[in-house]
Amino acid sequence: MTDLEHHSPSTSVGDYVKAVWEVAGTGAASTKDVAARLSVSPASVSNMFVRLQEMGFVEYERYRGASLTGRGRGEALRLVRRHRLIETFLLEHLGYSWREVHEEAERLEHVVSDEFTERLEEFLGHPEQDPHGDPIPAEDGTFEPDESFPLSEAAAGQRVRISKVSDDDASMLDHLGEHGLVLGRLLNVREVRELDGVVTVADEDGGSHALGGPLARAVFVRAAAR
Repeated sequence: MTDLEHHSPSTSVGDYVKAVWEVAGTGAASTKDVAARLSVSPASVSNMFVRLQEMGFVEYERYRGASLTGRGRGEALRLVRRHRLIETFLLEHLGYSWREVHEEAERLEHVVSDEFTERLEEFLGHPEQDPHGDPIPAEDGTFEPDESFPLSEAAAGQRVRISKVSDDDASMLDHLGEHGLVLGRLLNVREVRELDGVVTVADEDGGSHALGGPLARAVFVRAAAR
């Protein structure tokens, strides 16, 4: 066996594999998108894509980007599962807020074992989603399809329920939390402005909220019956 077969991939390799999955899923992730995701230079991404291809994690074509192989997808989902379980534990049992759990889980996901991950899932009662509403993959990497869509794509007059929020921006999470726009919240869409992307909604208590384009794209919802 090679060293690669004996040991888990390094932290940097894991971060890149997971970034490719987060950016493109089963498609091809561009150098530019992964660079933005990881806050690194495009040149660094190109070099890592070559390395990941040599390791069997991606298929890479210059100017087209990188797509995960079966092995790469398995590694990405292993880390995603670990990350989301850790987030859930931090929120439910250690008093972290939903804005804090992402960065902490980013650090911890590389230092705990697979055995710890499975014990953590059992301790938590096999949760199906993390604190931000993202599905937690099962041990075999499968998860229920996500039928949510960005609030920016809702129609005026539609009734929706918040099912997921993007965890990329902590200040955005703070804003949503302060206004009660949290998971499970019912909203009535009053207006969707094409000019600037502002979406105005009314919550269950009758309060009105105007969400700018970036914020409306960061809140994911599902249609709710009236």
